[in-house]
Amino acid sequence: MPNPAPPPPPRPVQVAASRARGPGMAEERRGSWFGFGFCGFGQAPGSGRGRQVLSPEPLQTPGSGADVRRVSASWSYTALVTRGGQVRLSGAARGAAGGCRDAWASEAQLVVLRAGPGRGAGPELQAWAPASAMRGEPLWARALGPEAEAEGAARGEPPAGALPLLPLLPGARAYVSPRPPFCRALAPELRARRLELGAEHALLLDEAGQVFSWGQGRHGQLGHGSLEAEPEPRLLEALQGLPVAEVAAGGWHSVCVSETGDIYIWGWNESGQLALPSRSLAEDTKTILREASGLNEDGFEVRRTAKGEDGAPAPFIAIQPFPALLDLPLGADVVKASCGSRHTAVVTGKYGQLGHKDTTSLDRPCRVEYFVDKQLQVRAVSCGPWNTYVYAVEKEGS
Repeated sequence: MPNPAPPPPPRPVQVAASRARGPGMAEERRGSWFGFGFCGFGQAPGSGRGRQVLSPEPLQTPGSGADVRRVSASWSYTALVTRGGQVRLSGAARGAAGGCRDAWASEAQLVVLRAGPGRGAGPELQAWAPASAMRGEPLWARALGPEAEAEGAARGEPPAGALPLLPLLPGARAYVSPRPPFCRALAPELRARRLELGAEHALLLDEAGQVFSWGQGRHGQLGHGSLEAEPEPRLLEALQGLPVAEVAAGGWHSVCVSETGDIYIWGWNESGQLALPSRSLAEDTKTILREASGLNEDGFEVRRTAKGEDGAPAPFIAIQPFPALLDLPLGADVVKASCGSRHTAVVTGKYGQLGHKDTTSLDRPCRVEYFVDKQLQVRAVSCGPWNTYVYAVEKEGS
């Protein structure tokens, strides 16, 4: 399939780039969103029902073009948040609504942060059935109150939220859950900076750069060295003393990025999402059980063998229960990471390029050459369960 022409034709979704880091660097550049992966429900990139988009394509929004600043993707639909305060849906769920500051898409519900009704009212959290197109009444709603918005403004936070975490609440001590109770409180001692939800687990990054995890651990996604569940947030001791800047939760795996640009990854490796030798590339069905450090009889690390080039068994890793340091090609430093159900995408700082696991279940980092060929610098990445959305700007001097 030939690569699409670079923007502006066809007209992709354009937004203003984030302000450059460093003193005196306030220039903003326009950028575009791109998408690739599964779009069988007609969701953005929306290249046709039942198609796999194998190469990045300019992202198209329902209706006319708009400045999109955030993309949140669920299995069957995608929510696009515009700078003008609209949420636009594409895929199995369609529709649009105004007055929205942020959105978080899941199959069970679409959660939006909206301006409250009436003058002087604070923001309101609303959850909608995705098929409702945000018409009628929400499934539930919670007024956050004007004092919460004032708290966020006093800390210099942007007006938008960061769902599922609720930074507008004092101290960011609550988050949205897809299951009852829908708004869950965090322990008072947890000063949350970011929170990510996987299929069965949660990762929290606190203000000190420490990582906490909780939920189901049967795929090693909690990183504590066992396959046991943790009902409450537990400090990830393997990363203690390492200041962390980013966390990302996949379906059953986890990623964090240190302040120095190192990437650590752990959990389920069924499709090579950990960039470790994976089961999907094995050629036979022989099973080896090898006990891993810290695992009990029910928590053996399962490895299968395929014949290597020399004919010897080539083990693979099904579960990595501890954070493992990942070496990217060319020693690139990572600045951002995102996870889908069974794939991982990272943005490196040196070239603003993208590493990913493609649909062939590669178990090694693979650069998306499209952005290199088009002289585009990747600034952000957001993974849905089975697709990936990328925000990129033209490289300076290109």
